[in-house]
Amino acid sequence: MIYFPIIVSILAIVFVFFLVRKIKKYPSGDGKMLEISQAISEGAASYLKRQFKTVFLVAVVLCLILLVIYTVNTRDLRTGLMTAVGFLLGAALSALCSFIGMLVSTQANVRVAEAAKKGLKPAFNLSYTGGLITGLLVVSFGLLAVAGFYLLTQDLKALIALGFGASLISVFARIGGGIYTKAADVGADLVGKVEKGIPEDDPRNPAVIADLVGDNVGDCAGMAADIFETYAVTIVATMILGALLFPQSPQFIFLPLILTAISILSSIIGSFFVRLGKGKNIMNALYKGIVVSAILSAVGFYPVIKSMVVGNIGLSSNKLYLASLIGLIIAAGMFIITEYYTSKKYKPVRSLASASQTGHATNIITGLAIGMRSTALPILLISGGIIISFWLAGTYGVALAVLTMISLAGIVVGVDAYGPITDNAGGIAEMSDLPEDVREVTDALDAVGNTTKAVTKGYAIASAGLAALVLFSVYSQELIDLGAKTKFLLDNPKIIAGLFIGGLLPYLFASFAMSSVGRTAAKVVDEVRRQFKEIKGLMAGTAKPEYGKCVDIVTKAAIKEMLIPALIPVVAPILIGFILGPEALGGLLIGSIVTGLFVAISMTTGGAAWDNAKKYIEEGNFGGKGSFAHQAAITGDTVGDPYKDTAGPAINPMIKVLNIVALLIVSFLV
Repeated sequence: MIYFPIIVSILAIVFVFFLVRKIKKYPSGDGKMLEISQAISEGAASYLKRQFKTVFLVAVVLCLILLVIYTVNTRDLRTGLMTAVGFLLGAALSALCSFIGMLVSTQANVRVAEAAKKGLKPAFNLSYTGGLITGLLVVSFGLLAVAGFYLLTQDLKALIALGFGASLISVFARIGGGIYTKAADVGADLVGKVEKGIPEDDPRNPAVIADLVGDNVGDCAGMAADIFETYAVTIVATMILGALLFPQSPQFIFLPLILTAISILSSIIGSFFVRLGKGKNIMNALYKGIVVSAILSAVGFYPVIKSMVVGNIGLSSNKLYLASLIGLIIAAGMFIITEYYTSKKYKPVRSLASASQTGHATNIITGLAIGMRSTALPILLISGGIIISFWLAGTYGVALAVLTMISLAGIVVGVDAYGPITDNAGGIAEMSDLPEDVREVTDALDAVGNTTKAVTKGYAIASAGLAALVLFSVYSQELIDLGAKTKFLLDNPKIIAGLFIGGLLPYLFASFAMSSVGRTAAKVVDEVRRQFKEIKGLMAGTAKPEYGKCVDIVTKAAIKEMLIPALIPVVAPILIGFILGPEALGGLLIGSIVTGLFVAISMTTGGAAWDNAKKYIEEGNFGGKGSFAHQAAITGDTVGDPYKDTAGPAINPMIKVLNIVALLIVSFLV
């Protein structure tokens, strides 16, 4: 059975190479377009190389620590080596996913701008193809890593280290990329739009290249690493939970691998249904692919579960199948809810735009209120999914629901990675002074890209929260398996303390991330102001700005600022576990999941609403560009930038790292 997911993963990788060759055949425009695209590509590659160089040093230290500790604890060198190798494999593949995804994005952006000269349809098809490459790479590498490593080692515990390696890269990629992209964006907007009154992506703005680079290292590379980690960790957690709950039924180890392989095939087939109809509704075209993939997955799950869930194990195959459908329903619900709160078509964003008419303060107040309110329906949906899947098939039913939800990641990440490609294409069109009709095409693509990024972030947050819950179940089951008489009762002061400390961590983590963006953006603002002041003819457009200065500032600052927040989820569980014990650590894990979900959803949804409210006004509503309402909306969008693209999304890997570190140290606590 284990060869099937490996074969599917390899087929998906072959399909990805076919798509890459397809993209390279498209024309990439004239000299100026190529010059801008090259600058973006070089800036993104330079940042990721420096980021991974820093992370590599941290990874080597952690790898050696894992090797020594596990070898000494088990008195078995092989166990120590497998743990260390698993950690390095997870980290390497996560880094590779983010780097290749970014590379493809920076090659597709200029080709989309060129394709836009021929109309909306060719530009849309090309931008989606570029995004799909990242999505399929994430799932194929993730499944291949887990299935292949298990085939070689037959060691489930070593897979936890693989998940830890992926999680470490994910945290650094999300924080570092988020700081980079939003510091550049905020710096560019504050001076360019607010002080100088020039359009977004205006070539006179010294921070514009750094801003375009940020779209790739934050939204593309960061999301790829984040979802790769959630995908791999969810598969691993479900495999381990199956082995612990049903030790006499090895098919439960292989079931998660088979189901995710089916979803990869479904995503490839579903991608062929992403086509613009006569109405040219871009969002509907993207949803077609997701809907088809979900339906095909649901159909494919049934015969697999029916044939594999056999024997006297106390589980009904039909109920387990229904639990698997719950995950697909939660995914669909998250798409609908997040789009409602972030799309320009609906009341929340329009009410936020309307509030901008009375000033900056009312815009901020309304945006914060929308962010807070947007947590209600997702939490109710997730809670309902947990209760129903548990009622159907117990703890394993919940794990299977989470697995099937994340199994759609291939096509979902494709929809997300479409966003930074279209954003960059619009920037290249603006900076290259392409005709207005070209910019209209890229603007239409980019407007939907903002919503797709928000929707997929909502999906990623829900997946991360539920994956962390499955990891907690594995942690609890591991304690039982190790003979610990631990009960998580609320009359235990250590558990209460753990809950409070765990609840604190997402707030503390988010505050570090937000502060980092603020400090770095201030440096960008100073540099942009300096260039406008000292470079004669810059404002008139007769002189060229020093783009490299801003790129260098945000690169250095992002690398420096990401270290402290990234170490919080690694250090906190170790300290709490060894000082207060496994009960307090269990409380910490649950506390972080609960508050983490609320903080992440409110930040990402609220930030996206601020962004689209600004764009709604720019379409000519409430006075249009340059109006008082527009100025207030720009302020809201600037506040929302680090909310939705730095702190909020980075909480996803943070709560999973906490749980994975707990699993790594649990045997030392009993």
